[in-house]
Amino acid sequence: MKYADLLDGEATPSELRSFLVDGENVAVTIRIPKNMRDAAKEAAALSGTSFTSLVKTSLIEYLSKKES
Repeated sequence: MKYADLLDGEATPSELRSFLVDGENVAVTIRIPKNMRDAAKEAAALSGTSFTSLVKTSLIEYLSKKES
């Protein structure tokens, strides 16, 4: 099953989140301004999490939203 199939179906946000976190980890390289990276790392540390967890959480929140 693909992400688009879940969007077309009647998947709940919880089912979407579950789909997104299941699967193997892969390395991803992105280019962002150093100031943005540093600010995100600091914000993550202040909330007791890692930069990677912050990015994953943000992506899960974004991808599990159903557009009305």
